[in-house]
Amino acid sequence: MDEHKENIHTKDVNVKMSNTEEDEKSEPCSRICPDGETAPRVSPSQSSSDFSHPVYKEISLANGHINRMTKDELRIKLAALQLDTRGVKDVMKKRLKSHYKKQKLMQSTTEGGTTDTYYDYICVVDFEATCEEDNPSDFHHEIIEFPMVLINTHTLEIVDSFQEYVKPELNPQLSDFCVKLTGITQKMVDEADVFPAVLQRVVDWLQERELGTKYKYAILTDGAWDMSKFLNIQCRLSKIRYPQFAKKWINIRKSYGNFYKVPRTQTKLSTMLEKLGLKYEGRPHSGLDDSRNIARIALRMLQDGCQLRVNERIHAGQLLSVPSSAPVEGAPAPHSPRSRD
Repeated sequence: MDEHKENIHTKDVNVKMSNTEEDEKSEPCSRICPDGETAPRVSPSQSSSDFSHPVYKEISLANGHINRMTKDELRIKLAALQLDTRGVKDVMKKRLKSHYKKQKLMQSTTEGGTTDTYYDYICVVDFEATCEEDNPSDFHHEIIEFPMVLINTHTLEIVDSFQEYVKPELNPQLSDFCVKLTGITQKMVDEADVFPAVLQRVVDWLQERELGTKYKYAILTDGAWDMSKFLNIQCRLSKIRYPQFAKKWINIRKSYGNFYKVPRTQTKLSTMLEKLGLKYEGRPHSGLDDSRNIARIALRMLQDGCQLRVNERIHAGQLLSVPSSAPVEGAPAPHSPRSRD
């Protein structure tokens, strides 16, 4: 539903978008190193002179050499290092630079490694919601599929998933357009539970995996719509409070654009997959299949050296950017849905 989400009207919900261009500039995947490469996190007590260490000169020289390589030379070098050779030239350059950066840093410090250092797990969510071919400005989108795909950032694998359909109450009859787009039939939603009951089972699923208690985790979405739009509206319609565990998330479009240095126009799901040399697996606009493919992009970014971290949040119905300087925190332990009354 990713391309369709961009055409959704926002007049029916109190969500205010910050200046997108400004947000993207303030949301680097991590700190910037010589020649545009990302550097490891440093504590506030470390001074900027740390970056004068000879290792950063070596990284800069390696980056300059990689920038001059042809696509065939990049592919040959990646193959020799037993790294993934798929993707467009800029993606392969980033992959090779990240490899050398990690190699050099691991030689000079005890930090580094190939896995995300912020969270133990990343939980990918991509809702499907009721829709019309030309959504009127007063149309209320109701969630009809709640999928979750769980990534282990240490093993770099998809380790689990959750999926349930949801019965819409405001507009219980799905449009022909919605059925065709999502593949969700009227029978599927008629036989499903209403949103609060499904959300409770989501909470149970997260609790069973000890997320937010034993393990640190974060929610990840393809854009801002799922949390700031769909979940926000649905909670109001269902007369329940917005869940605390979903108030901050990783917008993978921002992370992808900043990490690979590409414009926002190149951060749609289909484009991200294509640029990474991946093909969509499953049925487009199936919430679970979309989530799995978003997870594949996140895994490739982690493998290429990106440290995914929360970059958006919702507060009092307003969509806000989370600056890269903010303390890194995992999502809180999930709790049962609470009434707005």
